[in-house]
Amino acid sequence: MASNMKKKTQKIAESADKRPYATAKYVRISPYKVRTVLALIRGKSVEEAAAILAYCNKGGSEEVRKVLLSAAANAEHNDGMDRSDLIVAEAFANGGPHLKRMQPVSKGRGHAILKRTSHITVILDAKKI
Repeated sequence: MASNMKKKTQKIAESADKRPYATAKYVRISPYKVRTVLALIRGKSVEEAAAILAYCNKGGSEEVRKVLLSAAANAEHNDGMDRSDLIVAEAFANGGPHLKRMQPVSKGRGHAILKRTSHITVILDAKKI
């Protein structure tokens, strides 16, 4: 029984993704708004993506830029990769928990306001030569 568990954990470790990444959780912006920014940088080099985000006037561009630079720093520090050889392989934003608020309206009623949060993930990879 124990040997099967060891084989199973070894198999999971082998199939795990080894690419450098960074994640920002519970960012107070809607995932819908962040996804438009992520579409701008997907497939670009890290320097080009950082330049695009620095001059982008969309709402989530600053948060995405922080996650991108964190992923690049993780690649340099943890894996010894060169920043100039990195590209944005994957970038996605998943929805986080909603902050539930109420807007009072007439006749003692209230309408729900959902303040959405995002989990932003950027995965980098080395350029294919």
